[in-house]
Amino acid sequence: MIKEDAQRIIKEVIASALPDAAVARALEGKRFAGRVYLVAVGKAAWQMAHAAVAALDGRVEDGVVITKYGHAKGAIGQLRIREAGHPVPDENSFAATREALALTANLRAEDAVLFLLSGGGSALFEQPCIPEAELQDVTQQLLACGADIVEMNTVRKRLSKVKGGRFGLHCAPAQVFSIVLSDIVGDPLDMIASGPAAADASTCAQALEICKKYSLRLSQDAREALRQETPKALPNVETVVTGSVRQLCTKAAEVCEALGYAPVILTDSLTCVAREAGRFLSAVARFHAPAKKPLAFIAGGETVVKLTGTGLGGRNQELALAAAEGIAGLENCALFSVGSDGTDGPTDAAGGYVDGGTQQALLAQNLRIADVLMQNDAYHALQACDGLIMTGPTGTNVNDFAVLLLR
Repeated sequence: MIKEDAQRIIKEVIASALPDAAVARALEGKRFAGRVYLVAVGKAAWQMAHAAVAALDGRVEDGVVITKYGHAKGAIGQLRIREAGHPVPDENSFAATREALALTANLRAEDAVLFLLSGGGSALFEQPCIPEAELQDVTQQLLACGADIVEMNTVRKRLSKVKGGRFGLHCAPAQVFSIVLSDIVGDPLDMIASGPAAADASTCAQALEICKKYSLRLSQDAREALRQETPKALPNVETVVTGSVRQLCTKAAEVCEALGYAPVILTDSLTCVAREAGRFLSAVARFHAPAKKPLAFIAGGETVVKLTGTGLGGRNQELALAAAEGIAGLENCALFSVGSDGTDGPTDAAGGYVDGGTQQALLAQNLRIADVLMQNDAYHALQACDGLIMTGPTGTNVNDFAVLLLR
């Protein structure tokens, strides 16, 4: 029964975060004087573009949609649909971005660019100002060292011709109307997908300090690019934020309550190492077990993984597996952690589900959780105990949520 509850919570929470209605609301009553060009970027780009084209009913002149492999769901009128690499940009990322830049070059003041942005855009929307191979290497270094999303984007936006407000500047004198689906805690516009159409609040000094903190290998050209300041004002850009992890947590609480649990939202800004988050949530479980009434503890945010091995997994899978040790033996206790986009790290799973019997089930197959985590191989361990959460690409991306259930 508790696993069925988890499945229903996941389904309803993700459905509530789909951007269709939010995009339509953002465009309601919006008037564009001249030609309208659409550029959609991110894991939710296809869904957002589909909703926008329907809402504008023939007003879109041309457009480019750039999303992650496997996230496009078919044609959208005459728009050019492009799939590209994530979390590391690839040649398709660069080629699609060149198309978007060509589309939005030499526009008139009465023209408009409808810019639809969601998480994942940092890798998908890229035109580097250093060699492409070095940008890919810097991205890999940042992923491996455990840098958080804000640190990563502070560095990456300075190595790019489109990030840190530079795309918004490129579109001038045309007006840019940006609709943003936020995947970063606190919704900082300059950090979501590295803020292509947002005035940049970060500084060169901060970027250089992050490189020093993680001892990143950088060429002289990269160091010089990090010293070039980004736009601090973009008067031609108007932005609306349509979704965030806070809404995700609120919906999770509503569904849990409807299922009979007393919900507690612990935080919507979880940003620590994934395994530590899992261990913390398991400590919450042990403190409250056995529960006198059904309880649900909810945490949203984006944890990080520090690579110590060469296995397969993602932050949500690591969080869940780390929690499995702490809740081992507890009856009527389960925990799951899910990426709202449906793809956790470089895997086809959205996240992981564990309960009081997970650790024993793994031990029966000679799998020790500590060893698995050391190898960053949570995917295969969860697969072995039927703990992978598989949703497929969802069409949205508003961060992650974890739920601890006690009956």
